Amino acid sequence: MLIHLSAVVLSVTFIYCIANFTLQCYHGTCEFYIGRCIFSVIVSLLVAGWGLKKRSLNWTGALSGIFVGFIHTYSSYCFLACLFTFFYTSSKATHFQSERKKKIEAEYKEGGQRDWHQVLCNGSASTLMAMVYFLNGGSEEIPIEFNKNYFRSWLAAGVLAALAGANGDTWASEIGTAMARKEPLLITSLRKVPVGTNGGFTTIGLVSSALGGALVGFVNLITLLIISNNVDVLQQAFLLIFIGTFGGFFGSIFDSLIGATLQYSGVDTRTGKIVEKPGIGVKHISGRPLFDNHSVNMITTVITSITVPTITAHLYSCLR
Repeated sequence: MLIHLSAVVLSVTFIYCIANFTLQCYHGTCEFYIGRCIFSVIVSLLVAGWGLKKRSLNWTGALSGIFVGFIHTYSSYCFLACLFTFFYTSSKATHFQSERKKKIEAEYKEGGQRDWHQVLCNGSASTLMAMVYFLNGGSEEIPIEFNKNYFRSWLAAGVLAALAGANGDTWASEIGTAMARKEPLLITSLRKVPVGTNGGFTTIGLVSSALGGALVGFVNLITLLIISNNVDVLQQAFLLIFIGTFGGFFGSIFDSLIGATLQYSGVDTRTGKIVEKPGIGVKHISGRPLFDNHSVNMITTVITSITVPTITAHLYSCLR
């Protein structure tokens, strides 16, 4: 339900973007936008093709990825850099020690291929914010300056936070699951639970989430410095890496909270693997069967994209 609603919202907003683009052309300012549009299409096709070749995406994932990639690239090359960093590094994290994860998770997908559900669930929040960013001032790479242009800076920070949160959560779950040598703790009760339980966390998982988010912020910074002039390097370095790190950590924590309470986890007594649906021979560990992993990811990225830039803007104003 949440996924289909997200698809409808993105479609309506995209149609509005096309209408806005047509209006720009009518007023004779479309030369810049057409060149950027062509570049965005080429980049999106190349990345989707690479994902298919590497088996990181299936056909539905590639098609939806083209749409998501086009919006990010067209709105800001900084958004493209963040999106590609998430896509590339999360794909690598998914393949990390896959044999061990296959023995733990009953629903482990061979090859880690992403379909359209996963693409939209992880990318819909940042895509929507990127579209609003474009409608609020056009395509541009800007520094985060809450005191000068609050709303546009908030949107740019929201895109970064959403992708950093998605990357941090992926790193935490994939690397944390693969490298855990002790049983994780359930975030709501701090009791030990089997590896792979939704809502479980480990020290290596938390560190991985912060590092995954920080990397997205760092890539955003490098892209901004390459493209834009007159940028306060120290200020932007602090802000972007802080937003990335905070987004990655917050996304992982919030995902665990939702996973421990509103997502079912059980252990199949016949195979010893973690399952996400109750059934015969399944022993309940935590949570309720209200949301699946896709829905939890979508809720997490939406909340992260709103909460992190809002808190950052408040801290920014307090420190000035």
